[in-house]
This record gives sequence, structure tokens and C-alpha cells, in this order.
Amino acid sequence: MAATTAQPMGSLPSGLGICTTAPDIFYLPELLQVFGGLVWILVASTHVEPPNPLGWVMFVSVFCFVLTFLWMIIFAADGHKSSSAWAAADFAYHGLAAFFYLSAGVALAYITFLNKAGVLRIYQIDIAAVVFAYVATLLYFIHAILSAIRWKTF
Repeated sequence: MAATTAQPMGSLPSGLGICTTAPDIFYLPELLQVFGGLVWILVASTHVEPPNPLGWVMFVSVFCFVLTFLWMIIFAADGHKSSSAWAAADFAYHGLAAFFYLSAGVALAYITFLNKAGVLRIYQIDIAAVVFAYVATLLYFIHAILSAIRWKTF
């Protein structure tokens, strides 16, 4: 019989289980900030003008990196004890992170649109940052949906 990595209904993974089960497999790209980190790097590599919306973009990227790292450590160390409250909190955090990244992506897209007549290289970097912000939004959104489904099984 083939081995399975599925978690029993009504439980949260711990240890290396967070690297093999849905929705927790999304921790890796979220933590590595493959896309969110690129947003921060790309925005930071250009002249941050205007500072207010782009400051929000950078805050969201760093905030989500730090909280996702802490969240993953808690799950890996079995700090949740398979509590339904943690399943709800997992859904709430990833939903909030998806909303934050969506708002940051919209702000960044708007600023990029306003600066399209500027330097081509900076415009291209800003477009790349917008794309990565939306990919990060998608990752957090998928994680939130799968976390909501898991929460409902408790």
C-alpha cells in the first residue's frame, strides 16, 4: 500500500509535516518570500517616490515575512497542539496577509501607472514588483482558502 502524507481530519501538522501537507506546503514559498521578498527588493532598488504608498508595500513585505516565519516555527514545533483555535487563527492570518498583499499590489500598480512616462528601467522594475506582489497575494489567498477548509473539519 502506498504511503500517504495526508493529515487526519481535525488535526494540524507539525514538524516536517508542514512541508508535505496542504495548505501548509505554501509556507515554503511564503517564508522564502520568493515573490514578496522580490517585491521588497525591487521597490527598494528604485527611487521610492511617493514614499507613502511604497512604504506600505515595503511594510507588508517585511511584516508578512516575519509573521510567516514565526507562524511556521510555531507549527513546526507543534505549538498549536492541534487546537481548532489555531486552525481558525491560521485562516485569519493568511486571509489578512492576502488582503495586505492585495492592497499593496493595487497601490504599487497605481504608482507604477502614474510613473510610466519616467525612466524605462525603473518602470520595468516596478512592473516586475507589481507582478510579484500579485503572485504573493495568490499564494496567501490559496493558503487562506485551504486553511478555511481545514478549519471546517474541526
